[in-house]
Amino acid sequence: MFDIPTVLTADELLDKAFLKASKVEHRGATRLDTVKQTNISKVKSASDIIVTKMGRYVKTFPSIDRLSPFYSELIDVTIGRDKLKKSLGAMDWCRGSVARVARQAVRDMGASRSLERIDSLRKSSYGRMSSFVKQVENELVFLGAARDTMRKFPTIDSAIPTIVIAGAPNVGKSQLVGLISSVKPRVAVYPFTTHEVSVGVFERKYLRYQVIDTPGLLDRPFSERNAIELRAVLALKHLAHAIVFVLDLSETCGYTVAQQNNLLSDLRAEFGAIHIIEVENKVDIMVSKSDRMKVSALTGAGVPELVDALVALLKPQEPL
Repeated sequence: MFDIPTVLTADELLDKAFLKASKVEHRGATRLDTVKQTNISKVKSASDIIVTKMGRYVKTFPSIDRLSPFYSELIDVTIGRDKLKKSLGAMDWCRGSVARVARQAVRDMGASRSLERIDSLRKSSYGRMSSFVKQVENELVFLGAARDTMRKFPTIDSAIPTIVIAGAPNVGKSQLVGLISSVKPRVAVYPFTTHEVSVGVFERKYLRYQVIDTPGLLDRPFSERNAIELRAVLALKHLAHAIVFVLDLSETCGYTVAQQNNLLSDLRAEFGAIHIIEVENKVDIMVSKSDRMKVSALTGAGVPELVDALVALLKPQEPL
């Protein structure tokens, strides 16, 4: 979703800028003219690389204040909204400082009649530009990591009905999502296999439905949830038209039925306005006498009936 270029480190950016500058040559009418125009072009070339690269970083990272609440809060949870703004502000400061140094060096070299002075001005400007870039070294590293994180963000289509799958870790959410939708999430037998929010789609009678797989939630207050769990909370808070809460009564997930029911109660209290369908998974292991929907994400039993129920529930929200 976010088309952000690779963010170079300070050393990589300086190497790129000065390597390109080193290849610049001009031939003038006199030796003085040749040296002057060559060195002016070298300074401009190095400055242009730094200023352009940093300007592209600032331009391609999204404006957080213009994002939807889901993406804005997701950035805050995974990256840090204030830290991102600060780092982008550092890019603006650095590119402005580099551009000013280059402009001054070009003016001074243009007015100089000394070959030694021209060479000294170029070297001095290189040193000052390097100093500015080095001062934002940590911010460049941070932006590189932020870019890698944001590339993993799901692409959400807010125009279609959205189903969020929730529950404790290892109850079979990802396996169920893989049966319902196009997404093929990773499935394993240990908690928090799903670290990210992933999105799948299925169609019914030419209409599309969005299914979101979320990290597992633990039985504890929402205020105490970790960064992984908070991604699930954000999906529930901002995206869900319906919630499928998956329970594992066999307790092979590692969480007791009581803990799972407590989590369900918390979700109802927090997201009471959203319709919640309770689904008991792993009926290939055990089946209760409750009136909840029963499925097996392993064998596929009960999944078509669940999809039918979701389509019926979301039908009023379908576009005309």
